[in-house]
Amino acid sequence: MPDTSIVAAFDFDGTISTTDSLRVFVRSTVGTPRFVLGALLAAPWLLGAAFHLIDRGTAKAAFLRATLGARPRAQLDADAQRFVQDRLPALLRPEMLARVRQHRALGHRIVLVSASPGVYLRPWAASVGFEAVLCTELAFDAQDRFAGVFAKPNCWGPEKARRLEAWWGQTPPRVLFAYGDSRGDKEMAERADHAWIRGQGKLMPLTDADARTRAS
Repeated sequence: MPDTSIVAAFDFDGTISTTDSLRVFVRSTVGTPRFVLGALLAAPWLLGAAFHLIDRGTAKAAFLRATLGARPRAQLDADAQRFVQDRLPALLRPEMLARVRQHRALGHRIVLVSASPGVYLRPWAASVGFEAVLCTELAFDAQDRFAGVFAKPNCWGPEKARRLEAWWGQTPPRVLFAYGDSRGDKEMAERADHAWIRGQGKLMPLTDADARTRAS
């Protein structure tokens, strides 16, 4: 029987994908010259984040302002659809897609929790069967152009755990699986009953892990 009291939360970049999908998206959208120029213009913010002088979200927003500019929402949506169709499939890890399918086959609720933007994560996640996407959201101005800032805090580290808890509200899961690859997934992994971080061992046997939780 499907068990919707079990939730599987997946990070995207480095976990399901092989690389930072945001960089690939921006470069494929604006071209290499604009990408390089934008990185140079945003270098003070990027360096500040690298040395922990400013937060990652501020640096990421500065990079996107310098590269995407005041791009209209409709154009960004079209860019995202092309990216999902043409570029993103080559970046995906087959074993992680198989794990997503395995959770779905068992009737678990699956949610994507990522610091990358929803403009391309949402259409991709819908095609794979994710129930929800908790991610960084771009803000748009009155003319429906990218405002150069985020509508919500950058979905990284503690923010991932906060988003998950807000998503399930008063009905937390009986069992939470979490999949990640970096420091940005630490709090989500600590909140989980079963956590896997890339580079720290093999994927847990899914049915065995569930059985151990049921028996406890």
